[in-house]
Amino acid sequence: MELFENSEALPSPFRGGAIAVGNFDGVHPGHAQLIRTAVDHARAASKPAGVLTFEPHPKALFKPDAPPFRLTPWPAKRRLLAELGLDFTVKLAFDRGLASRTAEEFIDATLVDQVGVSHVVVGYDFCFGRGRAGTGETLIAAGAAKGFGVTRVAAVKGADGEVYSSSRIRHLIAAGEVRDAARLLGRPFEIEATVESGDRLGRKLGFPTANLRLGETLRPAFGIYAAQAMIDARWRDSVVSLGIRPTVADRGVLLEVHVFDFSGDLYGKSLRVRLIDYLRPEARFPDLESLRRQIAEDCRVARARLALAAAS
Repeated sequence: MELFENSEALPSPFRGGAIAVGNFDGVHPGHAQLIRTAVDHARAASKPAGVLTFEPHPKALFKPDAPPFRLTPWPAKRRLLAELGLDFTVKLAFDRGLASRTAEEFIDATLVDQVGVSHVVVGYDFCFGRGRAGTGETLIAAGAAKGFGVTRVAAVKGADGEVYSSSRIRHLIAAGEVRDAARLLGRPFEIEATVESGDRLGRKLGFPTANLRLGETLRPAFGIYAAQAMIDARWRDSVVSLGIRPTVADRGVLLEVHVFDFSGDLYGKSLRVRLIDYLRPEARFPDLESLRRQIAEDCRVARARLALAAAS
């Protein structure tokens, strides 16, 4: 998948294609169906298939003081998009200049001049342009006048009838309901960050950890989770603690990952961690020995939950 990050016209091999347009935070099954619709249109017409998305997420511009909310920061979103059979992605910098464009200006400057679209696919509730004044109907009318097709994809629902929704997924994760979130997300929720050095307390207690900051990623409920960490292209069973470590010095929000049966050095490496099941809330312990005993029990429970998840 080729990536284009500026506002210049696409090279000729990528012009004239079918594109899906949206934020796609989470790249959940609803997003995937919308993108596959664009791919199907492109393949049927022997045209390139692409996605046009925005970074940072518009909410980061309009509500800069909002708590972290991203399900898939850009590295994760790019990886997930690349798995959907696309030929290219256009990543537009969402800034005040882009936000100030009218819907008509966005159509002319981006869809027609920059991308040269033959077909545009959007969600049923897609809005765009200054003041979110542009809608699917705006696109359809423009397409009829300027020679490109438009498909609006209806809300996509799971087997239980619930709509795949990034907002709903965020709510579940923030509540610690990561198993239900995984059902709507289409996979376990992941956190990806660079492992940083810590105070090595976990090692002293017999449970060495890799420490990660969450950055712009949504904060799940604080507590202990059965999890898995990607090491050497393999998911390895783990237990993680997410929170402010109330028993010891507060270092801010930290994800501490103890990978079972692993003794390698992860400092400075990028680590992907997926949360499988919530075990218990964060708690304060009277002393380090009490904490050590609880960590041992958390490891036992996490192993059992992970084995159950693998068997289901």
